[in-house]
Amino acid sequence: MTVIRRLTEIGRSDIALAGGKGANLGELVRAGLPVPRGFVLTTEAYREFVTVSGISENLPVLAAPVGTGPASYNAPSARIRELFEAAEVPPEMAEQIVAAYGELGHEPVAVRSSATAEDLAGASFAGQQDTYLNVRGARPLLGAIRDCWASLWTARAMAYRARAAADTDIEVNDVALAVVVQQMIEADAAEVMFTANPTNGRRGESVLSAAWGLGEAVVSGSVTTDDLVVDNQTGRVKNRSTADKTVMTVYLTGNTRTGNSSASGTEDRPVPVTERRRQVLDDVEAARLTELGTRIETLFGTPQDIEWARQGSDFWIVQSRPITSLPLPQADPPTDWSVPDPKSLYFRGSIVEQLPDPLTPLFEDLIDASVTRSLLLLLREFLGESAVRDGDFALPTINGYAYYRYARSAFSRIMLRSPAAIKLLTPHGPLSGQARWRQAHVSYQQTLQDWSDRPLAALTTAELLDGAVQLLDAGTEYYTAVQTIIPIAASSEVILTQFYDRLIKRPGDPAAATFLLGYDSAPIRAEKSLYDLALWVRGQQELTTFLLATPTGEAIELTTTASAPPGIDPAVWAEWRSRLQAQLSTYGHTVYNLDFANAVPADDPAPLFDTLRFYLTGDRPDPHERQRRSAQRRDAAAVAVSARLDPLRRRVFGRLLSWAQGVAPIREDALADVGLAWPQLRLMLREIGRRLVTTGVIVDRDDVFWLRRSEIVADRSASKAADVAVRKMLWRGRLRALPPQILPEGSVWDRFDSLMPATSAAQVGNVITGTAASSGQVTGTARVLAGPADFGRLQPGDVLVASITTPAWTTLFAMASAVVTDVGGPLSHSSIVAREYGIPAVLGTGVATRRIVDGSRVRVDGDTGRVTLLDEQPAAEQAPASGGSAARRRIAVGAAAMAVGAAVGLALRRHQRARRQRQRDR
Repeated sequence: MTVIRRLTEIGRSDIALAGGKGANLGELVRAGLPVPRGFVLTTEAYREFVTVSGISENLPVLAAPVGTGPASYNAPSARIRELFEAAEVPPEMAEQIVAAYGELGHEPVAVRSSATAEDLAGASFAGQQDTYLNVRGARPLLGAIRDCWASLWTARAMAYRARAAADTDIEVNDVALAVVVQQMIEADAAEVMFTANPTNGRRGESVLSAAWGLGEAVVSGSVTTDDLVVDNQTGRVKNRSTADKTVMTVYLTGNTRTGNSSASGTEDRPVPVTERRRQVLDDVEAARLTELGTRIETLFGTPQDIEWARQGSDFWIVQSRPITSLPLPQADPPTDWSVPDPKSLYFRGSIVEQLPDPLTPLFEDLIDASVTRSLLLLLREFLGESAVRDGDFALPTINGYAYYRYARSAFSRIMLRSPAAIKLLTPHGPLSGQARWRQAHVSYQQTLQDWSDRPLAALTTAELLDGAVQLLDAGTEYYTAVQTIIPIAASSEVILTQFYDRLIKRPGDPAAATFLLGYDSAPIRAEKSLYDLALWVRGQQELTTFLLATPTGEAIELTTTASAPPGIDPAVWAEWRSRLQAQLSTYGHTVYNLDFANAVPADDPAPLFDTLRFYLTGDRPDPHERQRRSAQRRDAAAVAVSARLDPLRRRVFGRLLSWAQGVAPIREDALADVGLAWPQLRLMLREIGRRLVTTGVIVDRDDVFWLRRSEIVADRSASKAADVAVRKMLWRGRLRALPPQILPEGSVWDRFDSLMPATSAAQVGNVITGTAASSGQVTGTARVLAGPADFGRLQPGDVLVASITTPAWTTLFAMASAVVTDVGGPLSHSSIVAREYGIPAVLGTGVATRRIVDGSRVRVDGDTGRVTLLDEQPAAEQAPASGGSAARRRIAVGAAAMAVGAAVGLALRRHQRARRQRQRDR
């Protein structure tokens, strides 16, 4: 059997024979790239060796781990390697190896393992097996080959394959090992090159690392490399870092046990003082190397991780593999937060709380005018035509983030008219929040119905875009109407809390929030409806098994078809589809983020499937029962507290309680319907995207969200793919920024920063602070979720960490042990729902999703507003948490904003005077 293949004889299709490394090197040789001469000892050689030696018979038993944990493969590995060391390479095979070695002139060679599961795009097992450099002589070569084979069974390699087997199509027991033998390059410099930037994902940049010698000192961690970033197109060095290189790896010299005048192997030596801080690669060499890398990337069609060596003025490629886990391209985060108009105040709040990320271009184009129109109409209605002028308000973006802009000159006019306007908002005023909200809701539904009845195919692109604008306008007008409810609901809770905490509460009494729990709201009804759906599914054993065993995407796709999967009763399947559609029709419009580029459950129910599975596995909490217990505790607490109060406090407490309990649930109902038109709006915009794909303007229909309105209206056929790619890259870079809550920075307006829904402070150390929004303490594993695509990663008991949560996130609260957000306050959705579920919440940290590492351990203290990063070292004593002070300031502002509290304040003062008088009488 011939077990030798020259590099010139193999290519990328020969992975099963030559392993990933060998196949890639053969492809490079065929393409004429500078690769050292060599040959491959095929996987057939490995299989013949383990068969002839008898090792293969024992592998299934010997390879089983002993115990659990990282050390479980140590003993099996040691036993297997002993068998390899005791075996000899079969004579006929050894003859072929020595003959091929002779063709290389008996020069020093590098012996590298090449596994069949190595250097592939989907599974990089690189570095799990051994490499031997500067091998000289036939017997050392045979020994190095045998040691390469044995390295397939190191504890490290066995554990790595066991972990990776669950995520790949590779059968671990079928993995074999080829060995690459190449002429050794006596390099004066070496290291690696990435043909795309692994830190920011940019495909137009190469990152080069360079060190003196053979580069192996880098692998051991004993030396820091020179690092360069090079523009792939121009070859220009964009960034350079030159290290102090103290050690380099060189050939080992001197007599050895083999009797050769020069020994096999390598050794580390000090770098001469004159060379330590000298650049390994100059700009010309960096450009030459980058050009080689670009050729290799073009050859393989994907960004490459390349090992190179330099000998004199020549560069050699000794390995190339696909870069795994390369992030999507992203720009540098912005650092300049200058404002377009220094005479205006820019702040993030209200609707911006539901826009935590940079806006996509189309949404940015449409939302500014929409919000500005609805806001001006509302303020003129409340304040009068003369109080508000065109240009007073807008919703522009700065570095992609939405900000409310208020002209400073508008503040005095607004403040003068506010007292009269507040009277209109009282529960019995002519512009009562509830009445206005219900009226806006009817109008919103009518606009949606008008556009839902029109067949999309019959509408022109211009009509579709106009329809999307009308739906967005209806949505923003509805949201603006909701703003008349939120202050009333928030103030009712604030005033109740202040009265209760100061004049009623005793040690051991429940928190004021207890009196507002257990009421129905749209998010709670959506959760209970999903739970009921899961309860029905659990009664259908075959359907339950199918949904638990089938990947989410596949299950959703099959659910769109009327044909039942094998083993499921067609009647059950039809009922399942009907019930799921009813769930999505009723609650599928709840938004995760108001930017309509984000899917809603109606068109991507995958996040709901993940929660459904949670309810299907085992005995999960019943939301009906949880709500019943909350209501029971609420009513019992109210009765107990009222029973001990004097008549005046009992009367005031009863009125405040009735007020807060009457309006608090309405806030969640109103907010849950903000996205009512979003499923239809997205259908219309994606129809435009589909048409633009057919004309070659964009590549994917969802790329329509990354176009400007003018580009859609122009209806040109020129491709916008490059523009879309650049805009996405810019957006990803902006996503890494921490937007200030108030701009301009460093102005008098900074004093109001604590009133914003998130802190602007760059928090350091292992404790981050925010608003204490729901009491309790929990220690758990942090799960940082960027959006609905991540919902399936949340496990029961995890700490949910997110930029913000909206009603669409509610189902996750059943699984989470605590909640931490970047944005939010004591009266936000996250706070309300966390209290309903009885889990701690720390909100408005500003930095949680950036500072907390996914999978790390954290301690969440919902009483003090502190989140401790347990896997980080403690820092110096930090400032007190903002959970108390910031929350109190927010509460004070909320109370002051509503003059309806004046009468209550008067009652409080009367009660205090009466109490002081009684004390004096005693």
